[in-house]
Amino acid sequence: MIRHRRSFTAAAALALGAVATAVFGFAAPASAHVTVNPKDATQGGYARIAFRVPNESDTASTTKVEVVLPENAPVGSVSTMPVPGWTVAVEKRKVDPPVEVHGSQLSEVVSKLTWTATANAGVKPGEFQEFPVSLGPLPQVDRMVFKTLQTYSDGNVQRWIEEPTPGGEEPESPAPVLTLTAAGASASPTAGARADDDDDDDEVEAEGVGVATGLGIAGLVAGAAGLLLGGLAFARTRREATPKS
Repeated sequence: MIRHRRSFTAAAALALGAVATAVFGFAAPASAHVTVNPKDATQGGYARIAFRVPNESDTASTTKVEVVLPENAPVGSVSTMPVPGWTVAVEKRKVDPPVEVHGSQLSEVVSKLTWTATANAGVKPGEFQEFPVSLGPLPQVDRMVFKTLQTYSDGNVQRWIEEPTPGGEEPESPAPVLTLTAAGASASPTAGARADDDDDDDEVEAEGVGVATGLGIAGLVAGAAGLLLGGLAFARTRREATPKS
């Protein structure tokens, strides 16, 4: 009797441990990374986007953000919005053939944007900062990949430069991606409409989906553990009820 009871207790402890691991493991949020919001815009149009930079360090602040514009998708007009406590440096490069903007042929386009924090304006632990940019006309490509470097006050540099593969797994350090759709595509809202919306909706929706998925998986695991415990209890009852020969 005692041996059966100890076996049952050990099995129950293992089952409960598995449930706890599943719950806390799946509920843990994924590592945040630099993103562009909104995530899509229209080819040939103008868009107001913002590079959203979360701080992943527990002890250091983000003091510099470098965004490289893709060479295969030059944009003729790029302008930045002032960010309190930050300065921005603009680098340009030559292009051939020129880029047309409102009938003018431009042989030089913006190649890189570098925001640097002044004084104590860095992005502190537990915070994020957005860096708005207006750009256009947007090129006739499916997407724009913005390789980004995030520098911390302790000297560490996070390189968000890995290009995601459509339909594949997200890389460890993905670069921000702006998806471009053809003008008049009914399946995608216009860039202007997306820009007028609160960008935080995307983040809240993503967090909600992640939490719901985690809770759903945890519920399935908990249900399986409950069946296991019920089976063990039934087996124990049968052992106790069987008379000794």
